[in-house]
Amino acid sequence: MTESFSYEDTFRTGFLLGEKAGPGDVYCLCGDLGVGKTVFTQGFAKGLGVEEPVQSPTFTIVQEYEEGRLPFYHFDVYRSGDVEEMDEIGYEDYIYGQGVSLIEWANLIEEILPEHYTKITISKNLERGFDYREIKIEEI
Repeated sequence: MTESFSYEDTFRTGFLLGEKAGPGDVYCLCGDLGVGKTVFTQGFAKGLGVEEPVQSPTFTIVQEYEEGRLPFYHFDVYRSGDVEEMDEIGYEDYIYGQGVSLIEWANLIEEILPEHYTKITISKNLERGFDYREIKIEEI
């Protein structure tokens, strides 16, 4: 588990993971609203060499970034959580391709996740402070 005491810590944790990401890697990002999933993802994208602004694709489900060292596919399934909708956008082409996929709210589509992925869970602990986050990274 990694501890984050600030926006910068959360961003840096994402950045370091993005630097290590390889072709075909899938990352599943879980956590409540407001825990810093987007900040983590922005750091992750920067670690992949993505320079353009990264925002949550809540209404488009997936945002593609091609200019980094690997293609980066950022999913946000919060509004959908629908396996059929994921099929419609051709999610398999993304997550089984040579790019890197990061899926926010992946717990909503667990039944279609690949057999192996990296699960990142971000949670608050208000007893430790408003900006404190616990970031748990585990291989599934």
